[in-house]
Amino acid sequence: MTDDAIILIPARMGSSRLPGKPLADIAGLPMIVHVLRRAEEAGVGPVLVAAAEQAIADAVRAAGGEAVLTDPDLPSGSDRIAAALAAHDPQRHFGIVINLQGDLPTMKPTDVRRCAEALRLTGADIATLAAKIHDPEEAANPNVVKALAPLHREPVALAEDFVRELPAGAEGPFFHHVGIYAYRREALERFVALPPSEREQARRLEQMRALDNGMTIAVARVEKAPFGVDAPEDLERARAILGGGA
Repeated sequence: MTDDAIILIPARMGSSRLPGKPLADIAGLPMIVHVLRRAEEAGVGPVLVAAAEQAIADAVRAAGGEAVLTDPDLPSGSDRIAAALAAHDPQRHFGIVINLQGDLPTMKPTDVRRCAEALRLTGADIATLAAKIHDPEEAANPNVVKALAPLHREPVALAEDFVRELPAGAEGPFFHHVGIYAYRREALERFVALPPSEREQARRLEQMRALDNGMTIAVARVEKAPFGVDAPEDLERARAILGGGA
């Protein structure tokens, strides 16, 4: 689709609920390899895994992918992809950077493309995705991050806010935020250089740092939010979908 975009997948072994999850077996392949394949199928550009540990890099390379080792003490996935990009592309060939979380093995390749397209269409600093919420329980769940943007009127719109708990009296429809970001390279570099903002820390939402510093985030509407593998039950669900479980 473009010759100056790259997809980076941050991955680390440390997880309080599912330790070692990048290497968890799903239908005979490590989870990180499934995410790698979805990224490759998107056809947006080359794919690079930003690995915190050698074991992840080894698994990716064994599957024919590329990986860069990063400092395991980096505080976030955004910091990890920025470090990997600087090491991999010092000539600055890539101007658009897609951050695809390493725990989304059922991510649709078309949605990865949608995120990159939203960045190009809008001129925003960052682009991300959201899917309409149909279940009131999902809307009320603080573990589901909601993107507040007029997506009921437009397929792509600028984000007004991101929340875990909806404001009192808020009227729907509401949209489930999907954890993928496309950055202009300069925006990513600026973002990781900024200190965490107050709202970012209060809500535990990294994207608030961008909004709180005047950066624009475009949100593109997609049909369905993929689920992240955060716990053993999520892993079993992924195995069932991808052919490794009942």
